[in-house]
Amino acid sequence: MTSREAHLVELVHDDGSVVGRTTVAEAHEPPGRLHRAFSVLLVDPSGRVLLQRRAAAKTRFPLRWANSCCGHPAPGESPAEAANKRLSEELGAGPVELTEVGVYVYYAEDPATGRVEFEYDHVLRADVPADLVLRPDSTEVAELCWVDPLTLETELDADPRAYAPWLGGVVNRLLRPVGPGPDRVGSPSGGPADDASERSGDR
Repeated sequence: MTSREAHLVELVHDDGSVVGRTTVAEAHEPPGRLHRAFSVLLVDPSGRVLLQRRAAAKTRFPLRWANSCCGHPAPGESPAEAANKRLSEELGAGPVELTEVGVYVYYAEDPATGRVEFEYDHVLRADVPADLVLRPDSTEVAELCWVDPLTLETELDADPRAYAPWLGGVVNRLLRPVGPGPDRVGSPSGGPADDASERSGDR
């Protein structure tokens, strides 16, 4: 187990209230345990968002395109605090000012690794300058690119398996911020409906 897989995460109810803790690795073993996570989108002055292609060594959805940065707060840690740590570790960026634009719960099974994502995901936005300097860690990030989010929504529908299954929900919350309470996608009891774990555009 890698050191990150041994880190502790918060287990939560579907309203976000804390019910316990476990390791990252255990939270992602089938059938999955609902836990707190965060997803960051960096937005440049023209409205483009930064995507990263996850490194081949990732234990969940390797080599898929995903949002700028994601991870799990430690128990008692705020999503924004944890997110700035991961931005530094993965991208050599930050700290940045982060705004939460929504939360959604999603469930997805990774056909390549057998791991499960079952997450209460805080979606965080940061507006960054055009000349933002990035120093990605190659053990975490295979590639980076800036894309128009509306174009990305179309591409997510056209080729969903090129992307991490949570990306559609993250982009949807960016474009359509919502109030308290999570959206939900997929089902840990019956499995994702109609390939929902791989169709991200409706999140």
